[in-house]
Amino acid sequence: MKCKSIYWLAVLMCFMAIGCDNTEDGSYVDPITLYEKVNGNWGLTNLKMVDESAKANAIEPSEQNLSTYFNYEDFKIKFNVDENRNPTSYEVLGDVPPLFAKTGFWRLSSDFQPTNASGPVRIYLYSDAQKTQKTDELRLTSVPGNNDEMELQLVHSSGGIAFVSYVFKLNAIN
Repeated sequence: MKCKSIYWLAVLMCFMAIGCDNTEDGSYVDPITLYEKVNGNWGLTNLKMVDESAKANAIEPSEQNLSTYFNYEDFKIKFNVDENRNPTSYEVLGDVPPLFAKTGFWRLSSDFQPTNASGPVRIYLYSDAQKTQKTDELRLTSVPGNNDEMELQLVHSSGGIAFVSYVFKLNAIN
């Protein structure tokens, strides 16, 4: 009799364990894109000008900090997206000399961070909402993450050879 009780208790426990294994996967959500990470207001923490020719030839100094010159400490940039998280407009705020157009429209070269060695994602800047008239291109060299920091690079070149670049280190502004 005792053996049957133990048997039925074991069977009951197995059914309870199986019955409790109800995995809830939740509902589908869209994956997080780079647009969600870049969207928002960004303030400058550091602006560095790099003489690419001097750097290539190991001539010092090849870099200069511009953060405190020309009012760049006031530099802010705002990237906007619509309700579907598609890129719309951007705007540079602050009384700073323009290194690229102060207003316009933008889009990324890729919605997601590349997993291969294809180089950094590009932020294409446009003068028109249809995004047919490209005005400039920024490299997204550091993607925003938990630390709310982003790094952009603007490269000026002539004949396909870079001669100067500007590295913007930005922090998210809430």
